[in-house]
Amino acid sequence: MSTARVVSPSSTGWRGLTAARWWHGVVAAMTLTGVVWELFATLGRGPEAGDSTATLVVHFFSYFTILSNILVGVTSAMLLVNPVRDGRVFRVARLDALLCIAVTGIVYNTVLAGLQELSVAGLFTNLFMHQAGPLLAVVGWLVVGPRPRVGSATIWWSVVAPLAWIVYIFVQGAFTRWYPYPFMDVTAIGYPQAVLNTGIVAVVFLGLAALLGLVDRRMKPAPALD
Repeated sequence: MSTARVVSPSSTGWRGLTAARWWHGVVAAMTLTGVVWELFATLGRGPEAGDSTATLVVHFFSYFTILSNILVGVTSAMLLVNPVRDGRVFRVARLDALLCIAVTGIVYNTVLAGLQELSVAGLFTNLFMHQAGPLLAVVGWLVVGPRPRVGSATIWWSVVAPLAWIVYIFVQGAFTRWYPYPFMDVTAIGYPQAVLNTGIVAVVFLGLAALLGLVDRRMKPAPALD
C-alpha cells in the first residue's frame, strides 16, 4: 500500500487542509453518532418474539444503511487525521463509502421513506444516516476531496463489497427468511422480483461509480495545497 504523500503547503494550502478536516470531522461525527444512537434505540426496543439479542445485533449490522454509515464514518475520521490520505486499499474503501452512502440516500428517499412511523429520536437518526449524512459526504468529496483517487481498477474493486453483501443477504435469507428491506424480501415478492430490484440498485451503484470516476478525472485536485 502506498503512503500519503508528504507536502509542504503554503498558507492557502493550510486553509484547504483545515477546511477538509472540519468537513470530514462533521461527517464522521454525524454518521457514527447516528449509528450508535440507532443501535441503542434498537437494543432498547428488544428482539422480536422468538429472536435473541444476538440475532437482533446481527440483523442490525446487516443493514446496508448501517454498514454504509460506518464505512463513511471511519474513512472520514481517517481523513480528519490526514486529509490527503492515500493508498490502494484506502481508495477502494473511500469510493465504497461514497457510493454506498449515495445509494443509501437515493434508495431510502425514493423507495423506503414513509414506510415506518418514526419517533422523535428516529427522526434525528434518519436525518443523520439517510439525508444530511449522505448529502454532506458526497458534497464534501466534491468540495474538499481527496482527489484524484478514482481509477478504473479502484472502480472495479469497489464492486466487490456490495456484491458480497447482496450474496450474504440472499444466502442467510434462505435459511432465516429475514431480509432487511422490502424490495429484497423473497418471502413476500419472490426471487425474480427481489433479484430484479436488487439488480437495479446494483446498476445504479455502477453508474454512480463511473460518474464519480469521470468527475474525479476532470475536477481539480483537492484539498488545495498551494
